[in-house]
Amino acid sequence: MCTVIVRVPERAGDAVRLIAVRDEDPARSWDPLGPWWDEAYPDTVGVRDNRAGGAWLAADLAAHRLAVVLNRADLSDRGDDEVTTRGRIALEAAAGRLPAAAPTTRGFNLVEVTPGIVRVVSWDGLRRREQTLAPGIHMVAHDEVDDPSTPRIAAWLDRFRRARPEPGGGDWFDAWLDVLDASAALPPQDDRAIVRDNRPFGYPTQSLLLCLATIDRDGVDVRYGAFDEPGHWQRGAVDQITAASTPR
Repeated sequence: MCTVIVRVPERAGDAVRLIAVRDEDPARSWDPLGPWWDEAYPDTVGVRDNRAGGAWLAADLAAHRLAVVLNRADLSDRGDDEVTTRGRIALEAAAGRLPAAAPTTRGFNLVEVTPGIVRVVSWDGLRRREQTLAPGIHMVAHDEVDDPSTPRIAAWLDRFRRARPEPGGGDWFDAWLDVLDASAALPPQDDRAIVRDNRPFGYPTQSLLLCLATIDRDGVDVRYGAFDEPGHWQRGAVDQITAASTPR
């Protein structure tokens, strides 16, 4: 139920820009952006899930690679004892290892970013697909990339595509945060909302945090901010953000 907005550059050498909003059960604890996997992934920072020890978002600062995993519907008839956790998917992808041809997990969309390139690996429990995104701005949630049948994508993708930084300064992400401000006029239970409360749809998840990321040939810059109240947009979370980046 998470959401990713990503800009693939048209010109070689320009940065990939990404905002990711995480939806999760507030009762499931996590650690903020940090280097939590020293032995197994020594150059990796990410947002760690305390229950499974994996990551929702992970970035290998040395390799200039970032990955974020989003849940999607699983069409298989496998029982819970037949599947493994999705928690290692982002960690492995950040290390350069994409999921196998037949992953043993429930369904997911994996967004993998390297300088100038964004790939999405989708697994629905029956079929694995992989695509490289064309230049431009895209949204990924729990269905297909830029899927018009996903209400939040139908409502906001064109707004993100029209958003432009103000001339003369400001951070690259300000125009996108303006769109998130506008989206927050919807109640979080509205299926068009980006910052969400998914409980009316039968899931315990709510939007808890966001990450902003820039990926280019010089490295990775990731910033993290948590909302004070689950399911409620807080632009001020960006002002209290934790950052990690490749040394310049």
